[in-house]
Amino acid sequence: MRFEPAARLSGELRAPPDKSISHRAALLGAMASEPVRIEHYLHAADTASTLQAVRDLGALVEVREAREPQGPIDVGNAGTLLRLLPGWLAAQHGRSFTLDGDDSIRRRPVDRIAEPLRRMGAEVQARDGRFPPLQVRGGRLRAISCELAVASAQVKSCVLLAALTADGATTVGEPARSRDHTERMLLRAGAGVHRHGRHVTVVNVDELLLGSVSVPGDASSAAFMVVAGVLVPGSRLLIADVGVNWTRAGFLRILRRMRGIVLGDLEDETGELVPDEPVSDLDVAHGALEGTVVEADEVPLTIDELPLVALLGCFAEGETVVRGAQELRVKESDRIAGVVAGLRGLGAQIEATDDGFAVRGTGGLRGGTLQAHGDHRLAMMGAVAGLASAEGVEVIGMDSAAVSYPGFVEDLAALVH
Repeated sequence: MRFEPAARLSGELRAPPDKSISHRAALLGAMASEPVRIEHYLHAADTASTLQAVRDLGALVEVREAREPQGPIDVGNAGTLLRLLPGWLAAQHGRSFTLDGDDSIRRRPVDRIAEPLRRMGAEVQARDGRFPPLQVRGGRLRAISCELAVASAQVKSCVLLAALTADGATTVGEPARSRDHTERMLLRAGAGVHRHGRHVTVVNVDELLLGSVSVPGDASSAAFMVVAGVLVPGSRLLIADVGVNWTRAGFLRILRRMRGIVLGDLEDETGELVPDEPVSDLDVAHGALEGTVVEADEVPLTIDELPLVALLGCFAEGETVVRGAQELRVKESDRIAGVVAGLRGLGAQIEATDDGFAVRGTGGLRGGTLQAHGDHRLAMMGAVAGLASAEGVEVIGMDSAAVSYPGFVEDLAALVH
């Protein structure tokens, strides 16, 4: 699919429902003691895999006997599902499950969730010790205290879900703060959850009562429209109902540091854990940008938007550097390699490092062809680059955007004038 340079962007749109929160709402809804109504659930490929997974496990609108699925649970391309679901399955004493997915998922490491689940008493096996298919045999779980080597909301959430049925209080520590959607939703469901700096403690609970969940707009999906508005001259956009949880708004804080014009009421950092997800409209306009440095402690809060930081760096004055982002090498693709090769092919001055990249701003991009490598975020980055480029961009593999944002192309086209 080809994306030609745009004269300007204008209009208003609503961000698609948040993918991270949709995954968690479906899983906790299936775990809850009473029916849960989820409003604005994201209907995309990844989250459809989550709904099918809980169906395979026996979750329906009526009470059904728990059963083991016939064959492996197919997580599709959903890395969040791959890492969260085993936390629930680990507590199913005496029952065995296998999780598998597409070719991309089979390259996603799972050893970081396997190790704490084994310590808690589950039997976990993976191909070559760290890749799917992942086999989980549930056990009577014991509470643990663990320190994660890498800040990861997915790994943290896996342990916290397992902790709900452990024999005491489980504490997870991270080297830096990561997304806290799981903690907020567990708090809403009546679980005992406490945060102490970079440590989160969950106490076992007899039942979860979640009631209803309204999923806000996805900050990571909205970020692509934000960047389009910032980069295309003459643009002015309003993006409605975006989730601005402090642990999800890292990209917007970086963009503001780069002098990007984006107005909205972002949540302030606080040590207090609250159950609600804050929402705000974002008012975006084109403007000149300055380069910046993204340090390692910012990466967990911006992991999905770092390709966009690279794109912004191409248009900014000076150099933009991202450090401490080695996690990008084990996403849907090697995103460091994909971003560097993709933007370089469009005329960017960008170099890869072991844990990130460095971009020297030239004021724009020529254009050309970008290979998405089956990665939804690279595909959407290429589309936005095309609108802001001099000659346009052809994206190979644009259909992968449906993993998180099925209506992306249509929404983007509606803004072009």
